[in-house]
Amino acid sequence: MDNVIAEYQRWKAQGESLRAQAKSAMESRFRDLLTEAARISQEYHRDFGAVLKPPAQITAFRFKATGIKAVAKKAKGPVAVPIAAPVAPADPRMKALDKKLAQARAKLEAAKSAGKATKNLEDRIYEIEDEIRLASSAG
Repeated sequence: MDNVIAEYQRWKAQGESLRAQAKSAMESRFRDLLTEAARISQEYHRDFGAVLKPPAQITAFRFKATGIKAVAKKAKGPVAVPIAAPVAPADPRMKALDKKLAQARAKLEAAKSAGKATKNLEDRIYEIEDEIRLASSAG
């Protein structure tokens, strides 16, 4: 019986080690792909003058531009455009819609992490995004 317990504990320790290695490898791969995507987006903007937009299913990902202004000032070249940079709404209705959207996305993330159903929240986010699109095209 002690042999079985010792073998199980050894197997469990190996599994934890493998899990930690896989986590590290996935995080590294994610950062590498994201860095490459940002580089491609900047190159596309520089060459073609347009901003690449992420796919429709990526709605909650945010890119924080850190140090880009400092680099651009030093280089005296074209300014790098961040991916999916949030636009500051001018009118109060847009601010309210942005606030609703942020709250709905927070609720969605909380539901996902709790393992609850997310269909209604995803639908609500889509509706709010649609309202934002309509409001920005009308105004």
